[in-house]
Amino acid sequence: MPVLHTLRRAARRLLLFLLVLPAAAALHTLPAACAAADEPGWTAEPAAGTAAARPGGARPYFYLEGAPATVLEDRLALTNTTDQERTVTLRGADAHDTADGALPARPAASGAPGAPGGAGSWFSFGAGATVKIPPRTRAVVPFTVTVPPASPPGDHPAALIAAEAGREVGVRVHLRVSGPSLAALTVEDVSVRGRGGAAVVAYTLVNRGNVALAPELGIRADGVLGEVTGRGPRAVPVELLPGRRVELTEPWPGAPVLDRVRVTVTVTAPGGARAVAGASAWFVPWRAAGWTGLGLLALGGTARAALCLVRGRSPWRRPADGAAPGGPSGKPGATSPAPEHELTGASR
Repeated sequence: MPVLHTLRRAARRLLLFLLVLPAAAALHTLPAACAAADEPGWTAEPAAGTAAARPGGARPYFYLEGAPATVLEDRLALTNTTDQERTVTLRGADAHDTADGALPARPAASGAPGAPGGAGSWFSFGAGATVKIPPRTRAVVPFTVTVPPASPPGDHPAALIAAEAGREVGVRVHLRVSGPSLAALTVEDVSVRGRGGAAVVAYTLVNRGNVALAPELGIRADGVLGEVTGRGPRAVPVELLPGRRVELTEPWPGAPVLDRVRVTVTVTAPGGARAVAGASAWFVPWRAAGWTGLGLLALGGTARAALCLVRGRSPWRRPADGAAPGGPSGKPGATSPAPEHELTGASR
């Protein structure tokens, strides 16, 4: 009997193992299957083999420069890594700043050629705007950028967008029109928000020049009660494009607890760009101030009550309203009643 019981237990364990093993295998392969389903299936990048390519042939972005009324040329590489044909459409787009420093693309601006933010409309793909890529194939697509005659000199950031079935891939294009360059910026709308460890300095940067800027920020704080810790120069996590503005905040962990502070924001960028702006802010621990105010109010009430009590017992208490010090009626010339004399028994 003990042997039979042991065999039965071993059989049950073996059956349980055989049932669990396929499920475990399915769970193990699920992430890989999901990852494979999430794979884009194709890539877009600058084609190698040009003078602007890095050693090894790789380029992280396009760089094109030319005078107004010139035509610039380059090539885009599309690689299909799947076993099915892909259909990708190409277009140019403008680049713009965001608060987190990214440079996403947006549709090319309409309007007169050369207008700020309109470089995305300068791209042309000819008959290659729609590309069919066979399985496991790499296609190289040429394109041109026609610089309008009235284009102002300086940087005109743009992007080349490849799209398929709702998925878009953007490749940055650093486009520069030849001519004089000007690096200039301003700092606006400086303010202090929050208190304690959550305090931040808010400000707006505006690129007033015609070149993209990589600014550095420094914060100085002068308090009434003494020196206040600011922030040393540090790189701002944004590439500020020409003619654009971006609202940013800088953490200020050294903000005081109680003081009136003058905050000065200084921003510099390569090329001699420099701007300064400031704002004043009060730092008051309102909870402590509220309890202190209530305590002072209570202390003041107690002192007044004690003073009234002392004055009420004093022979020099203040006369009633309308009464003069010389008489109870307070009328001019009024005198106190004559004292009563003691009777002495005098006869008539």
